[in-house]
Amino acid sequence: MGNCIICGTPVDGEICESHEEDAVFEFRGTSASQLTPGRYYRGTVDGYADFGVFVDIGDHVTGLLHRSELDQRLESLDWEPGDDVFVQVLDVRDNGNVDLGWSIRQREREFRGKLIETGDDEYRPEEFEDDADESDTETTSETATSEDSAAESDELTDDRAATAGELQAAADETEPESETDAVDEQSPAADTAGSVASSGSVATESAAASTPATDAEPDDGSEPALKRTTIESIENQVGNVVHLEGEITGVRQTSGPTVFELRDETATVECAAFEEAGVRAYPDVELDDVVALEGEVEHHHGDLQVETESLDILEGDERDTVVDRLENALEREARPADVELLADHDAVAAVESNIADAATAIRRAVMEARPIVVRHGATADGYVAGAAIERAVLPLIREKHTREDAEYHYFERRPLDGRVYDMDAATNDVTSMLEARERHGEQLPLVVLVDAGSTVESTDGYELLSLYDAEALVIDDSRADDEVTDAVGVDVAPSLAGADVSDVTSTALATNVAAHVNDDVRDDLEHLPAVSYWENTPEAYLDLATEAGYDETGVSERREAVALEAYYQSYKDKRELVIDLLFGDGDESGRPRDGDLAAHVSEQFRDKLETELETARENLTVEGVNGVTVSVLDTDAFTHRYNFPTTILLLDALHRSERDRADSPYVTLGVGDDELHVRATAPVNVRDLGDSIAEAVPNGGVSVVGGQDGHVEFLPGERDAVREAALEALGETLA
Repeated sequence: MGNCIICGTPVDGEICESHEEDAVFEFRGTSASQLTPGRYYRGTVDGYADFGVFVDIGDHVTGLLHRSELDQRLESLDWEPGDDVFVQVLDVRDNGNVDLGWSIRQREREFRGKLIETGDDEYRPEEFEDDADESDTETTSETATSEDSAAESDELTDDRAATAGELQAAADETEPESETDAVDEQSPAADTAGSVASSGSVATESAAASTPATDAEPDDGSEPALKRTTIESIENQVGNVVHLEGEITGVRQTSGPTVFELRDETATVECAAFEEAGVRAYPDVELDDVVALEGEVEHHHGDLQVETESLDILEGDERDTVVDRLENALEREARPADVELLADHDAVAAVESNIADAATAIRRAVMEARPIVVRHGATADGYVAGAAIERAVLPLIREKHTREDAEYHYFERRPLDGRVYDMDAATNDVTSMLEARERHGEQLPLVVLVDAGSTVESTDGYELLSLYDAEALVIDDSRADDEVTDAVGVDVAPSLAGADVSDVTSTALATNVAAHVNDDVRDDLEHLPAVSYWENTPEAYLDLATEAGYDETGVSERREAVALEAYYQSYKDKRELVIDLLFGDGDESGRPRDGDLAAHVSEQFRDKLETELETARENLTVEGVNGVTVSVLDTDAFTHRYNFPTTILLLDALHRSERDRADSPYVTLGVGDDELHVRATAPVNVRDLGDSIAEAVPNGGVSVVGGQDGHVEFLPGERDAVREAALEALGETLA
């Protein structure tokens, strides 16, 4: 009978059942059957496969940590063959295969004890090593012949003795004092308002803090206070204890430590605090608290992390000093110093200040560790515009966050079915953000609407976001509604500034925003505006594409390829595929090399589109109304509803191919079972058209979705009446 190494309870062995998961085991057996499922073991990375990581448990057993057990993407796991890691044995199968589970605890100090497990029994390290030392002494006396071997043996013995002493001390503590209690007994962090007088002094302070600097030593014999260090400077201080001040931007509880995300004026870092396995450390510390933290800088899975030793919530003047420092640094760094548009373009110039405001909001979100969710239309313009924002934001996230997988946590691109941010989309976003806050302690996101969301139909969605204090901004080339200005934080909509939007795309706007979010990627973005135009591309954007190495064919192939891929599984971001299509290398002339992805996909696009166009042309009904030529297509009867292209893309292409044959004003009217879409050679206000149809068909359930550039919806039973009312209204409007 002995005592549990964790709690001291008398047990028949070395550890009680309730604390098995608090100890880590080193396996010295020879067979997988000797492992104990549920226990945590030290292992060594053996190698990678597509489905997971092979880990050696001891010298004779290898297990598989399947990718489904990881809390991050396999490709972002920073383990190299030979690295020591900690895993849980989930199951030992009859055939000897070992299923392993992820352990959030990846340092021995995060476990509350260590045992050595052999095939027959388990031992405390000091007991096992005493036996080993006796055997080693006999062997050494017979075989040792060099002073080097003797020195290495002495060094190893000293290390083992130190480890054994530490573990024995831990085992003797039956009621260890919690970190929270220890923190409560300390005085609040000293006011460091004078430590950084201005942004110009940050570098000096950081340099001074490269080794833990101290203020004047106190007279009372207590430890001198550490000077404040900035997060961006701790990369060179691994192994040192540092003093940080900032805002808590994330809190998540793992099966091991509590992980706090701390932001100061320079960057963000994760700080692990361990009370006991799965128990919340510093329970009074919450999101948005301003704190002073001291801890040791370490590497954790390749990421910088601070092992928290003390954490104090700052109040009063101390808090105000830190808040002012953060806010001043944020505003100074987030706002672009100058606005330099990609090209001369009147519609874009009309919203120059809005572009700066949008870039500032996005940069602030990155610096404040708020996730950014980009919602864009599932069209070529929407995808290219969303990709432009993504191209700018991801490097900024990697720069400002120490986690290697930060981009997967702080940026997401979610396509929309249409150009309205409706309650369905908003509800999904709110549900996701609340789950992220509950499970991972994340802040509420910044929602960026691109190529969508600028009409009154989206205001209900924005209102739902605002109820949770989630911010939104919109970048859209549509004819927008004034109500949106009050519903979002920033709008980049040239129509609201009185500009002509007939020659602008959402990509032209979003690319200019992205260039001011991250000037380092400006050159990568210059060809994107030209990619977004189906016709009448402004000469300035063609010139930019040419200078970037993309000729007219290369530009059109990328547009067509993105349009095709936007259709398939349009609810996914297809990040890697879109990157390859838009930013893949071509030859010196900008033409794709043989086998180039964009050229291959664009060929499929043209084949599929031409097949559908031939069918549509054969089934057009042409009517003349007050001198206006109207080509009507029954979009339910004469299109393949679930095949490419979409109704909108087909009608756009059909209108472009047919309009030049008419001498009079020309309209392409697509009428489905419950939707009506219109394309015309002269501007048509779809909202006015909807009002005229509703007046003529009062029981038709007529409504307009998407504002002046949207479409009309109606009840299927009134389809014929709606069709005739639309023809009459178009004749009166365009004659």
